[in-house]
Amino acid sequence: MRIQIITAGTTGSVAPYTGLGHRLFAEGHDVEIVAHERFEETVACCGLRMRPLPGDPFEELLGAHNRLRGGGRSPLALARFARATERAALALVEGVLAAVDLKADLVLLSALVAPLGRVVAQYHQIPSMGVFLQPDTPTAAFSPCTTAWRSPGRTNRLRGRCANGVLDALYAAANRSLHARLGLAHRSVHRLRAERERSRWPIWHGFSPTVLPRPADWRPGLHVAGYWWPHECAGWQPPGLVSDFLAAGPPPVFVGFGSMMPGDPQRLAEITAQALRKAGVRGVVQSGWAGLSVVSDDVITVGAMPHGWLLPRMAAVVHHAGAGTTAAGLRAGVPAVPVPVFTDQPWWAERLVRLGVSPGVLPFSGLTADRLAGALQRVTAEPRFARRATELAARLGLEDGAGAVSRAVAEATC
Repeated sequence: MRIQIITAGTTGSVAPYTGLGHRLFAEGHDVEIVAHERFEETVACCGLRMRPLPGDPFEELLGAHNRLRGGGRSPLALARFARATERAALALVEGVLAAVDLKADLVLLSALVAPLGRVVAQYHQIPSMGVFLQPDTPTAAFSPCTTAWRSPGRTNRLRGRCANGVLDALYAAANRSLHARLGLAHRSVHRLRAERERSRWPIWHGFSPTVLPRPADWRPGLHVAGYWWPHECAGWQPPGLVSDFLAAGPPPVFVGFGSMMPGDPQRLAEITAQALRKAGVRGVVQSGWAGLSVVSDDVITVGAMPHGWLLPRMAAVVHHAGAGTTAAGLRAGVPAVPVPVFTDQPWWAERLVRLGVSPGVLPFSGLTADRLAGALQRVTAEPRFARRATELAARLGLEDGAGAVSRAVAEATC
């Protein structure tokens, strides 16, 4: 079967699909990943074809969020963020129209692409499925992931519908443009979402039922598959600096913010260095898109490295609580100090606390060296966090998220 996986966004929105794509490839399918050009090397090591999405508006979107956070959510900052989001969605119109393979037998769509990609797939009469990294269907079991975490309650469904209404509004201009380009009568994003639910369009979610069980009130066709672990390039070897540092002392703490660009990187580096020193722990700092750099006798800075290799060698992980990094830390079996920046990150961060692998959430907006040092001291000194992390990692190791999707693809073609 000829399969396209179309995704957009930052590293965390692409890396899991390399594992899913490689599994489908290993099962005998012809697989192509469509993503932004900056991820070409990431995809190539999986042995998969890649088709680049024209343009990459997400760096601008992250910058707009930084201005929103720094501007205290002023009307001007909110308007700029809304315009940046609208431009990102409009850019996806061009990208998806150019990228969809008319010879494909199946198109798998990430959550960011699905509102537009499903329309294009239907237009070309290509079957499609959702492959989402976060839940977006309202449920009483939990609040929507773009809001603060809330325990089960009926009002969560209303919160979920409101959150989807905001998201649909941000896609409105892009949706109008897409329908005009295809010569279709306009259907609102809200109507398209309702059609999606009535038709029971299949969506597979790439997170673990151990971490977030499938809600009992979800409709048929919504599945929780388990994590799709990023594919690691064959023959990869760690830099000598990293191997030597790990061998020279006790397990260090990992600090990284992935694709986030949260403000002044020099200030963040100073906070990190002071916190590691006050907590009395060694550190491995990942530079990421923020360009962090901290170097001392007890701290090294590294570039992009497979989390599947690095994180299990850590005593704890400090991260922004993106869905992908959250998953990697749980898989590694190490406790966490989540420092969320925006979108779904506060929601996943709170989930880590409720799972028992973290002493608490440290919002990035209030991050200080003293607060981070205190959290590091707790997470490394209290054995209960490490015990719980080890327990969860063992349970995740029994799951096969990519296999669940592969079986669903096989059944769909029978």
